[in-house]
Amino acid sequence: MDIEVLGVLSVRENGVSIVPTAPKSRQVLALLALHADQVVPVTALVEELWGSEPPRSARTTLQTYVLQLRELIGEALTHGEDERCTSKDILATVPGGYRLVTRDGTVDFREFECRAGAGYRAMDAEDYSGAARRLADALSLWTGPALTDVQAGILIDMEARRLEEARLSVLDQRIEADLKLGRHRELLPELTVLVNQYRMHESLYGQLMLALHRSGRRGEALDVYQRLRNTLVSELGLEPSAALGRLQRAILMARSDVARSDAPAATPPNATRGRVTTRTV
Repeated sequence: MDIEVLGVLSVRENGVSIVPTAPKSRQVLALLALHADQVVPVTALVEELWGSEPPRSARTTLQTYVLQLRELIGEALTHGEDERCTSKDILATVPGGYRLVTRDGTVDFREFECRAGAGYRAMDAEDYSGAARRLADALSLWTGPALTDVQAGILIDMEARRLEEARLSVLDQRIEADLKLGRHRELLPELTVLVNQYRMHESLYGQLMLALHRSGRRGEALDVYQRLRNTLVSELGLEPSAALGRLQRAILMARSDVARSDAPAATPPNATRGRVTTRTV
């Protein structure tokens, strides 16, 4: 079974899609896919589908959704060669819940984690060219916001946010590697789009300021700081971080040695980078 959640939901058995069109059944499959090869408790599935006030028929209705998924899996299995495997083997009932079994299939968010980890290790070894390449490979697995076509309850929404935070962390480090390689001019179009997309993401603003400064556009770099400051003050009543303030002062002084260390980091110290493993439900 091959699973993709870094964009639209795709779950394929023998190359055949088993993603249902019904929103609730799709929701069940999405939560199972996020925890592939792990037990997802019935209580978690009920919470995802109906929140804190499920109907009395919740468990019975959930069983109906599971049966619908098994029918789709059964149809997909007819395209394979292993006649011993059944839909109940792949969407297994276990004590307290259900488990979606991949049988050595591909899972895109796990591959993302693997590639991101290789990129982070290259960064730690100061192999910036290798890091930029590996982190870009990790980001290439994304085709859009995670599970963009799934009606999300509280649990799927939480996991989608977790995945997005991991993506932003990898993106930050890939840009950092490119800055280390002196690619500041090439980064300007991308960073300009990103700060408009993430209007309060200080690390991206710091990277844009650095790229502009190193491209000889000091005035524009200072304008970027002021734009962020205006946004933070007007919408949150906050000033930019001390780290971003240091970067602004370094640029004001026209220092030629302004470094990424003058800008705020997206990944906090001692944080586990690149880890996107979903939480236990």
